[in-house]
Amino acid sequence: MIANYHTHTWRCNHASGTERDYIEGAIRAGIKILGFSDHTPNPFSWNINDGIRMLPEQTEAYFRTIAALKEEYRDRIRILAGVEVEYIPDGFFELQRYLREFGCEYMIMGQHYLEGIYVRHLWDDEMELQLHIDQMIEGLSTGCFLYVAHPDLVRWSGDRDFYVEQMTRLCRSAKEHDVPLEFNLLGFRDGREYPNARFWPIAAEVGNRVILGLDAHCPEDMECELIEAAARKTLKSFGITDIAEEIL
Repeated sequence: MIANYHTHTWRCNHASGTERDYIEGAIRAGIKILGFSDHTPNPFSWNINDGIRMLPEQTEAYFRTIAALKEEYRDRIRILAGVEVEYIPDGFFELQRYLREFGCEYMIMGQHYLEGIYVRHLWDDEMELQLHIDQMIEGLSTGCFLYVAHPDLVRWSGDRDFYVEQMTRLCRSAKEHDVPLEFNLLGFRDGREYPNARFWPIAAEVGNRVILGLDAHCPEDMECELIEAAARKTLKSFGITDIAEEIL
């Protein structure tokens, strides 16, 4: 793996290890670009206090720590400072300006919620799914996102044709805006409900660019050679061979 842009830190309260541990692990694994993208706070809209994201008062230390390590390791690995963000229209651009003040270099879209509804819960409401996809498409239209993390996160138990219709809309929008879709290696390795085998044939038919994302929550996740090879084989079985490597 040349680059991984999806790396969490202890500040999200469900990851372990220091930033230095991740960097050393990435170097051992031969990764050339390591992007940190912890779950962002959002003090400008409904502030999700779900215990899985950094607090606003931690933002400065997050970016300061990464900046110092970027300088220290500049001759060994390229380090980037980003965030994983839910696109929430209310307050989004205020959040973007706020993060840039601290030196944020990129955002990946990680859409876990629709107005407080956690999308990994079993879901069969067609109006809610359509609103969820509408919101993601609106986010893509801003041009602010490097890529979409786990675009297949939704656990859909409703009508299959409706799922295909809505995910086709999402894939077409991502292609229109030239935003890659992430094949999430954390979910793949752990056998989660994502990556979703119903989703990726849709992306293949639309012709989306795909990127592999470690979604690293511990330094050991950097050791990814075997899971990366298995993921590439799986994507190939869906007809996907256009896998982005270095995108920033």
